[in-house]
Amino acid sequence: MTQELSIWALIMGATLPVKLVMLILFGASVLSWTMIVQRGLFLRRAGADLKHFEGTFWSGIDLNQLFNDGNLRLQSNRPVPGVEAVFRAGFREFNRLGQQTGAEPDAVIAGVERAMRVALSREEEKLNTHLAFLASVASVSPYIGLFGTVWGIMQAFRGLAGVQQATLAVVAPGIAEALIATAMGLFAAIPAVLAYNRFAALVERIYSGYQTFAEEFSSILHRRVHSKS
Repeated sequence: MTQELSIWALIMGATLPVKLVMLILFGASVLSWTMIVQRGLFLRRAGADLKHFEGTFWSGIDLNQLFNDGNLRLQSNRPVPGVEAVFRAGFREFNRLGQQTGAEPDAVIAGVERAMRVALSREEEKLNTHLAFLASVASVSPYIGLFGTVWGIMQAFRGLAGVQQATLAVVAPGIAEALIATAMGLFAAIPAVLAYNRFAALVERIYSGYQTFAEEFSSILHRRVHSKS
């Protein structure tokens, strides 16, 4: 490839609209890759935390001790994992309502389930953070690249209007910058759509684990509160 048709020379020699398209796509690609790495690490940790907490919970540990262990971590500014936040919300409400004189067992369980639903909603929001951006990049980037493609081809045909004889040298720069815009659109979109599909499946699996735990924990508390009545 000659120096005149090198990739960098074509980018720098592109028209202003195509340069803006390339800049937007480059920025979207950088942001999406940053979020892909961040979300990948977060969701992998969330899945590992779910397995670890469930293993600890079903090991027969005293629930008060498990709750107090979480208090110690919070006091030392260490976060609790998502499923433990659901447990803490339900157990805190269970203790609060259970200490009230004359509290009906069904009212206690209803309050526990409401508290855990709120905690589940918060954890679902955390799991889905940035996924909407990845979906937007995946769906919009090809169209942004297509705009650059159309503009570059238009410039190539405009170049033909001012010459006596059509040659490849006349149309090549415009077509080349158009194809670069297309390639950049695909480069931004393909990783984003693959990551979104992968992360959406992970979020669904992890959140399903949270919901299953909440239902099982609610059943345990249901038996406990009714055994006291």
